[in-house]
Amino acid sequence: MFGKLIKEKRLEADLTLREFCRKLDEDPSNWSKVERERLSPPQDTNKLEKIASIVGLERDSDEWNKVFDYASVDNGRIPEYVIDDKELLGVLPVFFRTVGSVKPSPEEIRDLILKVKEWY
Repeated sequence: MFGKLIKEKRLEADLTLREFCRKLDEDPSNWSKVERERLSPPQDTNKLEKIASIVGLERDSDEWNKVFDYASVDNGRIPEYVIDDKELLGVLPVFFRTVGSVKPSPEEIRDLILKVKEWY
């Protein structure tokens, strides 16, 4: 997810891989592996901010936030804001069961919908 997103945004910004890597101070060969999702994305917040900025994302926009979310998920981590929100964290089991094709109860669906509405 992360690698594909950054490659898409890099190309939209009309940046070659080498130009992007020069601005990011990364080796193009290694970064290419990140974009092809052969290497995990960085986790350092400052580096992720720099990446989002280089490809022209507006701070705190949905696309900006995706950079951080996708970096976490691609590294097998739940984003910090989810862990910090006890209510949101509480509905994750319903979400994971749904994704895993286990049907949640009507009450669990209602609670999940209400929580998502509150969150947005």
